Amino acid sequence: MSRIQIDTDAIRALATILTDTGLTEIEIVEKDSRIRVARAPAPVTAYTAPPVMAPPPAVPAAPAAPAEADDADHPGAVLSPMVGVAYLSAEPGAPSFVSVGQSVSAGQTLLLIEAMKTFNQIKAPKSGVVARVLVGSGTPVEYGEVLMVLE
Repeated sequence: MSRIQIDTDAIRALATILTDTGLTEIEIVEKDSRIRVARAPAPVTAYTAPPVMAPPPAVPAAPAAPAEADDADHPGAVLSPMVGVAYLSAEPGAPSFVSVGQSVSAGQTLLLIEAMKTFNQIKAPKSGVVARVLVGSGTPVEYGEVLMVLE
């Protein structure tokens, strides 16, 4: 019966890498040996935005559908690249990344979309002025949904 050699220094080094990088699992394979180190993920603190009170609609709900279609066809429409939850600021109580009437540069962060516990920056596809913000902070968004319109 052969005895397995355990490289405790390698295991400690991998554990340090896990701690330093925030990873939950790491594995190295060399020739006929394999070392895998895993740990339970740290608890995630969820970002909960305060509820946003939307102003009452100025027009009846039925005519709103053509306006949404117009926004989707607008050359300055910023579409959601994923399903998630939209946030207009980096944290509760912080000012919004952008507001209506504000000039933005191409690549500037407009809002965040949280998907799978990851906050993804949604950046301006082109320079312009924010004409309309069509989502509220903390609202769910769908893939392809119009988030903002830039003029």
